[in-house]
Amino acid sequence: MFAAGDTVRIVACEDDPRAAGRTGRIVDQVPPGPLTAGRWTVTGIGLLIGPVLCRTNELAKTGP
Repeated sequence: MFAAGDTVRIVACEDDPRAAGRTGRIVDQVPPGPLTAGRWTVTGIGLLIGPVLCRTNELAKTGP
């Protein structure tokens, strides 16, 4: 499970394939629900890539 502020590596991202292979930060304070179709909001990916929505299996935690 992820928490707000966790650093994650984006393994794949259906929302924006350009984000795959990059590192970002989880924004959500609570586990994702129906509004985001169960996807986590990840930001801080790059200058030309805005926040993306990724499923749990598309993310890998990189920090403690």
